[in-house]
Amino acid sequence: MSYQDEEEQVGSFPKDFGYGDFDHESDGNRPSDDKPRILLMGLRRSGKSSIQKVVFHKMSPNETLFLESTNKIVKDDINNNSFVQFQIWDFPGQIDFFDPTFDSDMIFGGCGALVFVIDAQDDYVEALTKLNQTVTKAHKVNPRIKFEVFIHKVDGVSDDFKMESQRDIHSRATDDLIDAGLEGVHLNFHLTSIYDHSIFEAFSKVVQKLIPQLAALENLLNLFIHNSGIEKAFLFDVVSKIYIATDATPVDMQSYELCCDMIDVVIDLSCIYGSRDNPDVPAFDNQSSSIIKMNNSTVLYLREVNKFLALVCIIREESFSRQGVIDYNFLCFREAITQVFELRFKQQKLEAIEQDSDNLDDLRDFGRGDVISSMKRFQD
Repeated sequence: MSYQDEEEQVGSFPKDFGYGDFDHESDGNRPSDDKPRILLMGLRRSGKSSIQKVVFHKMSPNETLFLESTNKIVKDDINNNSFVQFQIWDFPGQIDFFDPTFDSDMIFGGCGALVFVIDAQDDYVEALTKLNQTVTKAHKVNPRIKFEVFIHKVDGVSDDFKMESQRDIHSRATDDLIDAGLEGVHLNFHLTSIYDHSIFEAFSKVVQKLIPQLAALENLLNLFIHNSGIEKAFLFDVVSKIYIATDATPVDMQSYELCCDMIDVVIDLSCIYGSRDNPDVPAFDNQSSSIIKMNNSTVLYLREVNKFLALVCIIREESFSRQGVIDYNFLCFREAITQVFELRFKQQKLEAIEQDSDNLDDLRDFGRGDVISSMKRFQD
């Protein structure tokens, strides 16, 4: 199988505002092969490449109509060196798992999550067969893979159709796995569309499962909102608008959309006005913040956490009168996030040192074995 690297961003979003080196960890980047992988699979024209372009490269949904079908594995490095570090591999729909050239161990061995995309507006019998083959093959190689099923292209259809499609696909897919003897394999289903925020919300849940520090982040957010009188808080990856963590209160889709729109407004205004005198100044920096008062006595409050992370809060107007307390708690929260970063950075360095040490031991053992073999040959 062949693949190609995704090298440039596409779409109307500022091309210079993308994934790059995170200053605190610029010397400690993990090699691409060590990052967890998210595999995008599904039949041809199911919408895999469109999802990748819209979520991670800010392509307009209408522009995706002109994308050509994927005919080779496309590897995309998503790396801002904070908590969002992974690769996305977009697979062609005609891939054959029984092809001798398909290296299952290499493909699925380092996979963290497998996203299978099903076109809900098409006949999905063939897609379910492919899903069963994919899960069976992947689980055999790597039982730790998280399996996510995107029931895609549900825009423009009724809620009854969405629910019926999800029930039918869920029932058939589960029955197929039971018949294959994989009762313990769990599939997560998401209704998605690139024309609304459902695809970002679904990908948020996928990415969160690849973050080892998720429990710590959620605990910090719970403490923050409890001590600040905040209704809801999201920790966003600014580039992709996926949230890598939120507090324990349920996620309301409308609130999530408002927070995403706020990020767009802040970045757009910063690109227009913030860097007019100095183009080298990034649009999102440690001075970035925003307050938007809604007409329903609600306040949206955004603060920069680091170069690529933002905390977006939903606050009642009466609670926001204590803004000084909220700002102080935020500084404590940001300091705690920094400490989590530092711990992760140290852990990655230790893992790299241990891996190098293991490789060195293997090399020494290999060399020692050669010496012993040579001595035996000499004695003989």
